Amino acid sequence: MDIGIVSTGVYIPRTTISADEIAKLSNIPVEVVKHKLGILQKPIPGKDDHTVAMGVWAAQDALRKGNVDPKNIDLIIYIGEEHKEYPLWTAAIKIQEEIGAYHAWGFDVAQRCGTTIMAMKVAKSMMETDPAIETVLLAGGYRNGDFIDYTNERTRFMFNLGAGGGAMILKRGHSENVLMESDIVTDGSFSEDVVVPIGGTKTPLTAEDLEGGLYRLDVLDPVGMKARLEQKSMQNFLKVIRTSLEKSGFTEKHINYLAILHMKKSAHDYVLNELGLQEMNTTYLNEYGHIGQIDQILSLELAEKAGKLRDGDVIVLVSAGIGYAWGAITVKWGKQ
Repeated sequence: MDIGIVSTGVYIPRTTISADEIAKLSNIPVEVVKHKLGILQKPIPGKDDHTVAMGVWAAQDALRKGNVDPKNIDLIIYIGEEHKEYPLWTAAIKIQEEIGAYHAWGFDVAQRCGTTIMAMKVAKSMMETDPAIETVLLAGGYRNGDFIDYTNERTRFMFNLGAGGGAMILKRGHSENVLMESDIVTDGSFSEDVVVPIGGTKTPLTAEDLEGGLYRLDVLDPVGMKARLEQKSMQNFLKVIRTSLEKSGFTEKHINYLAILHMKKSAHDYVLNELGLQEMNTTYLNEYGHIGQIDQILSLELAEKAGKLRDGDVIVLVSAGIGYAWGAITVKWGKQ
């Protein structure tokens, strides 16, 4: 039986930071920020833009657009970040309460920027095996830009981190926007390359650490990580796309739209070139930056507004996240 996307929702903060401001903070030429890093501007959280709150607003947007009664939701999967209102807190249960999904149950999942695609795979599997799960809400927020120190050259590739919320409603028996097959690759050799070095059980947070700004993201082995990523990253990125398509009965020649995360412009162009795609087949998120696992949902919404999606299109959502993880899922868009 088909499992399809009923609707999506996003929340983007009104507060932004421009390429010029990033250039001043990082001492990088503004032309490099705009054209190499691919950031014209990006949203940053306002006073009330907390992680789970942004996920709630995105969920409410998806419920409204899909005309879905929250009481008909059977399961909520939180796809947002662990950096949220409170530590040790199950965010899905908070979302359940805020939207009035009183008949649902929920849990949180995490794979950094790969979380949405991983959660789509998990939700699809659960819906196929448990007849009690008919409607699933994926929702969450992201503001890991809080952990970026623009003076730290080692984290330059993460200067694009923004803020926002995203949501997706899936339903069994929904023969539109049908989920096909996915592929996920993880590589533990990168597992401790990008971390917040303090604040965990290994190195508890101290006042001195806070004053020194050590609570931000850092790269512990920049030379080694760069060498290993150059060997594996793009190959794994293309592998998950092609394998997801192959499992779904397609090839890269069938791709009509690629919902891809924000990355530096040269990497973005490389992926399109390898797959034989043009800019019309995707959306470059240079006015949003990288909102983590929300990028794929945002890309779909922008594509719909731009008229890039048509019934019968083959769409691939693709992600990559620190850890490292690469994931893709194919969707047969529109009415079948």
